[in-house]
Amino acid sequence: MNRLDEALMRHSGRLRPSPLDRGMKKLSKAANHSVLWLCVAGVLALRKGRPRRAGLRGVASIAGASFSASLVAKRLLPRRRPAAELLPVHRRLTKRPTSSSFPSGHAASAAAFTTAVAMESPALGAVVAPVAAAVAYSRVHTGVHWPSDVAAGALIGAGAALLTRRWWPIGQTEAASAREHHALEQLIDGEGLVVVVNPASGFGGDPSEDIARTWPKARVVEVDELDTVVADYGPRALGVAGGDGTVAAVAAVAAANRLPLVLIPAGTLNHFARDVGATGLEDAARAVAAGDGVLVDLAAVTVDGEGPRWFVNTASLGGYPDMVRLRDKLQDRWGKWPAAAIALFKVLRTSRPLRVELNGERHLVWMLFVGNGPYRPKGFAPTMRPALDRGLMDVRYIRADTRFSRARFFLGALLGSLNQSRTYKHLETRWLDVRVLDGSVAIATDGEVGPTGSTFQFRARPAALAVYRS
Repeated sequence: MNRLDEALMRHSGRLRPSPLDRGMKKLSKAANHSVLWLCVAGVLALRKGRPRRAGLRGVASIAGASFSASLVAKRLLPRRRPAAELLPVHRRLTKRPTSSSFPSGHAASAAAFTTAVAMESPALGAVVAPVAAAVAYSRVHTGVHWPSDVAAGALIGAGAALLTRRWWPIGQTEAASAREHHALEQLIDGEGLVVVVNPASGFGGDPSEDIARTWPKARVVEVDELDTVVADYGPRALGVAGGDGTVAAVAAVAAANRLPLVLIPAGTLNHFARDVGATGLEDAARAVAAGDGVLVDLAAVTVDGEGPRWFVNTASLGGYPDMVRLRDKLQDRWGKWPAAAIALFKVLRTSRPLRVELNGERHLVWMLFVGNGPYRPKGFAPTMRPALDRGLMDVRYIRADTRFSRARFFLGALLGSLNQSRTYKHLETRWLDVRVLDGSVAIATDGEVGPTGSTFQFRARPAALAVYRS
């Protein structure tokens, strides 16, 4: 391998000078510390759906590749950099790295990011791949890596990206199954439609003007006006443009008043809209004009007999409500995602288990998760819903009564193998009664912390909500 590497380097050194030499040096420097890929990920994150997921998966893959290549492989397999005299002076980097040559961290990051992006969007992966290949080759062209260093780094990076699928499966491309609805009204120009807009949701700005142009006869209101408008105006349908929290609030009013819902994804993640199959304003406009739609399941919980409190995605007891409260305190200073990561680490490190009765049976649990509909994959990181017509809730909890349960929880989450751990329990059911034996705790529904209580009755509500969908 050393002889082959040296022969390839000498062959590269005999290439005639060209403008490519300067370009390779600039590209190699731009990829230092993965700055190039982080910038690309930031651009992708500005667009919802596949581009955003591709960017986020790319960043996660870079983290795994950088750890494996730079902190593990370089220390275990030290190797000298190529001799400077193998290449002409004008090709050499001004500041040569001093760490181990094997493997190439630049190649690992480039391959990790490209593989991750391609898994979410093959078209975007095809755009990124030539740049990644150029970055990898630039390390040979500038004389700081042997060709085998680059090949090994690329393999490590691709492997790191593929490993993300253990705890972050590829998102589903089709909408969840739902019951067909045959009697939705056609709302011409949005007549009879009340749309709730949360301008603070997501990154796209206030969609109110676009909605008004699409449905000139619709009424656009804010969340705090909804109950009054429903009582006084008597709408024929409710619309919502916002994140999952806003969607849940409007969906609850729609279900309680037996009104169909128009979904306009305008949040950061849009879990419910994605699962239902609502892709944007144009898609919603076509469905409203044609009267096309489906019936989807909801879930509801009563807290100490009060309610019901509807939720479209998830409800939870235990550590998650505490994490949401701490995240809200930190996000003005750190931003939403860093604040969530900090809050999750602190809560999991300091949380105490709950003594509860689940359908009359006593358990000691770290946290309890209840999903509206069966989630996949199995494990404590549910990411997708293939069905919204099963009339079932997805119940998961982490036991705290096994030896080293917290350590096993962390290890299982890290390896993506919680579904095989004795600490993890999963069932699908139409109802669940929970009694907390150590006083009152707060419940979180759809990411929002709700009331405190000691008895919680969860019920699946099949076909509870009509949604316009083309």
